[in-house]
Amino acid sequence: MHYFNYQGNELYCEDVPVERIAAEVGTPFYLYSASTIVRHYNVFTEAFADVDHLVCYSVKANSNLAVLKMLADLGAGADIVSGGELFRALRAGISPDKIVFSGVGKRDEEIRFALESGILMFNVESTSELSALSRIAKDMGSTAPVALRVNPDVDPETHPYISTGMKENKFGIPVTEALSIYLQAAKMDHIQVVGADCHIGSQLTSSAPFGEAVTKLMELVSDLDREGMEIKYIDVGGGLGIIYGEEAPPLPSDYADTILDAVGGTDKTLIFEPGRVIVGNAGILVTRVIYNKKTAEKNFIIVDAAMNDLIRPSLYDAYQEVRPVFRTEREEIVADVVGPVCESTDYLARDHSMPAVEEGELLAVMSSGAYGFSMSSQYNSRPRAAEIMVRDKRFEVVRNRETFDDLVKGERVFNG
Repeated sequence: MHYFNYQGNELYCEDVPVERIAAEVGTPFYLYSASTIVRHYNVFTEAFADVDHLVCYSVKANSNLAVLKMLADLGAGADIVSGGELFRALRAGISPDKIVFSGVGKRDEEIRFALESGILMFNVESTSELSALSRIAKDMGSTAPVALRVNPDVDPETHPYISTGMKENKFGIPVTEALSIYLQAAKMDHIQVVGADCHIGSQLTSSAPFGEAVTKLMELVSDLDREGMEIKYIDVGGGLGIIYGEEAPPLPSDYADTILDAVGGTDKTLIFEPGRVIVGNAGILVTRVIYNKKTAEKNFIIVDAAMNDLIRPSLYDAYQEVRPVFRTEREEIVADVVGPVCESTDYLARDHSMPAVEEGELLAVMSSGAYGFSMSSQYNSRPRAAEIMVRDKRFEVVRNRETFDDLVKGERVFNG
């Protein structure tokens, strides 16, 4: 459920008309509903109310400070994959002892930053990383708390670009090798084994792969218990999908049933890393029609947002619904909604059935709260869009639109 609805024939975000925001801040812009974020977080965490758990929001989905601060206030932790995301999480007020550090390529300076900050644990993805953690922790006179990220070789039945739990993926340690590497880690003076982790992919629309992966993880945890290792945390990752079009992902309550069945009656703390399911449907991208272009083959609706603003359709051939901000009775057409970027792959929707729209109209690209702005760029020297947050009847710019000066910030002419 989200709070983007038509009141009469005009699209609102909560109690604010989208057109009013566009008139004040210009287009394109990302628009987030605070009430939707709060609701989605609460529904997710309440599904696990009967067990000890920690929700570590996946910062990469949407790293705006306003989003992170809102989740911090709700008690969320953070799943991070870079030093920059750690900086953002701390700046937003997320407690370091609720932060887990994932990712296959942690640099020395990032590891030092995380150790200095006192994060909860590192999700280790290779023996090389384990050695680096041990070396750096020794230099700092510290101890690195770790979980091994296990690759369970489970097909998540999602887009291959966002699959992370199969043996051909770069992520994690093969489940067949995990026990021996845990035993190696337990002997390292500056490593403390505290958890076990797996994450199999993103935008999963079935509970079955989650159950299969966590069952394999729990078999490993049983082996670790028999070896006398004190495993405190079981990190089952994220990946629960949302509705973009015709998908029917499990509800958080159904997802919880699957996870809890797989872990059994464990007394360990469960860690979850939801991202898209919290913020995906809590945001839209608002854009204005520049031109209509009709050829013998196609209808093109050319708008002022582009693949540099929202790359999911181009990168994953992903579907995202496009709605007019003002709905009226008019002809339905099939069109490509495209941007000004000089690439044939620059589209927000292809062969999309939608009302014929006029030049100057506003369109809303739905379900853009996750992996929208966070994956945007300045390609074609296009300043990145503004971000706006709405709560009830108020809205606020939570990231200014970039200017031309921002495009060249830090650059200089070479005079050699």
